[in-house]
Amino acid sequence: MVDVVDKATRSRMMSGIRGKDTKPEILVRKALFSRGYRYKLHDKSLPGNPDLVLPKYRAIILINGCFWHKHECHLFKWPSTRKKFWREKLHRNTELDLINCEKLFDLGWRVITVWECALKGKESLDFKDLIGTIDTWLKSDFLSLEIP
Repeated sequence: MVDVVDKATRSRMMSGIRGKDTKPEILVRKALFSRGYRYKLHDKSLPGNPDLVLPKYRAIILINGCFWHKHECHLFKWPSTRKKFWREKLHRNTELDLINCEKLFDLGWRVITVWECALKGKESLDFKDLIGTIDTWLKSDFLSLEIP
């Protein structure tokens, strides 16, 4: 199928898609900062450059977009064009997620994954409850948690 916009427009549109400092990420980090948590952003010395690193708690917070990390929820939909490209790309993203989490565990880090659909959409959680869950997990000894 032919793209409905020219190459320059598509390039401009795609350049607007952010891998860092996304709206869900900023929401979570502002809420945690207001609760007194301090963190590093996108630490390049750790596998996968995790979104938030809380060294005091040996904890990593990953805020994953449902499309880019192939979450099976109402926000994910397979693209109808370039199917082979997108399948390979999204499968590789999920493989890297697993590899990076294993490496983080091996290094002694705890990992929590917050999915985009927990923050927006028809199945989103109450934001105060979501931050409360993260807060409780940070103070616990649990190795991992996923908030879908």
